[in-house]
Parts: sequence; structure tokens; C-alpha cells
Amino acid sequence: MENRYRTFDDLPLTLRVEDLMPILGVGRNTAYELVRSGQIRSIRVGRQLRIPKPFLIEYLTARREK
Repeated sequence: MENRYRTFDDLPLTLRVEDLMPILGVGRNTAYELVRSGQIRSIRVGRQLRIPKPFLIEYLTARREK
């Protein structure tokens, strides 16, 4: 999957799990596991999982501090 976002500011307010794949450089299974395990928090909108941009920032900040 191609990363269509050039800068962090280009990211939408909410991301799909599929959007995480090129941003984090991980595959589909890993992206879903990060969300399922709660490492990246998400919200459910109907039947879809969405990751608000602040939750992605939270995950990246926690990874940087380790």
C-alpha cells in the first residue's frame, strides 16, 4: 500500500487500520494486532475501526520513550 501522506499534518483526523501500514512500515496482520492488543487505541464507528490522530501520536510517543 502506498503512503499518500507526505507530512504528519497531511494525516486525516481519523485513520483506518490500513492507513497505519505504510505509516508504520508494518503489514496488515501487525497493524491489526497493534490495534487489537490496545497498543494503539481505537474507536469503533459502526463496524469499522478508526484510529484518531492523537491516539497514533500517543503510540509513537510511547515507542520513542522506550
